[in-house]
Amino acid sequence: MHAYIGPHQAVSVHDFIELALGTPAELWLGVDGESEEERAARLDAARDILADNPHLPDDVTRVVAEVIEAHVPQLFNVVPLARPAARRRASRKGAAA
Repeated sequence: MHAYIGPHQAVSVHDFIELALGTPAELWLGVDGESEEERAARLDAARDILADNPHLPDDVTRVVAEVIEAHVPQLFNVVPLARPAARRRASRKGAAA
């Protein structure tokens, strides 16, 4: 089975991220072992992209929030912990004082 987004084929998670952002994630995160010159060029390109698309940070934040909402509960199996009764009573006494 092949996944296409427009004319682009996505074969990995990184492909989907790049298509969602419109840029490779490495542009924003950097890569291990990059030189100072490479880092400066990468950051310069990122500044140009942000200048051309000032809504990009909001779009990225929305995409990340949607992914977290859809997948994080299953990934981490988070269960809220109840506060012990002794602490609740102590905190109520402190609040009443």
